[in-house]
Amino acid sequence: MTNNGLIWLLGLICLYRNKKIILISHCLLNVNAKVNGLAKYKGVQNELIKLLIDQGIGIIQLPCPEMGCAGIRRWGQVKEQLDTPYFIKYCNEIFTPILDQVIDYQKNGYKVIAIIGVDGSPSCGVGQTCSSEKWGGELANYQNTEEIKNDIKMVNESGIFMEQIKRLLEDNHLYIPMLSVEEDNPANSVVNIQRFLKGEI
Repeated sequence: MTNNGLIWLLGLICLYRNKKIILISHCLLNVNAKVNGLAKYKGVQNELIKLLIDQGIGIIQLPCPEMGCAGIRRWGQVKEQLDTPYFIKYCNEIFTPILDQVIDYQKNGYKVIAIIGVDGSPSCGVGQTCSSEKWGGELANYQNTEEIKNDIKMVNESGIFMEQIKRLLEDNHLYIPMLSVEEDNPANSVVNIQRFLKGEI
């Protein structure tokens, strides 16, 4: 093949790429990583993933920091329990390889158009995360766990992992919109994400 022919072929291959990428929380592609009892779907978040596939958007799956730290048999936690120097350091470590990819993609004309998290998550919440000053300690010491369970609430903050992702991006002068899926109302979340992709919001 001549040089001109090779250039033409490479150009043709590139025509099939729209060079758009989205980063998504791990459990949106693999619900099995979630705390036992919290799964709202069987495997992947179908509505969201179908939307991204139909739009021809590349997907990068973020690692799950909770799974990496505590495994599949972990108890459910709140943001305050994850707000520790070790967990923050771990979040930074596991996101760094993704950050390197994002920087390289941006440098070469690709666009990382959004990060999609999971509202309510203590690590991957974007607009909301679960919070409690009482949740923690030895459950056997409580005659009635209702008091500490009732103290758990949703607050309008990001989870620990998303906070660290935002900080690392800003440290590298990268500003990527953060969206979220509310798992109790995924249809509404997907509609909002679709509107974002259309440039309506």
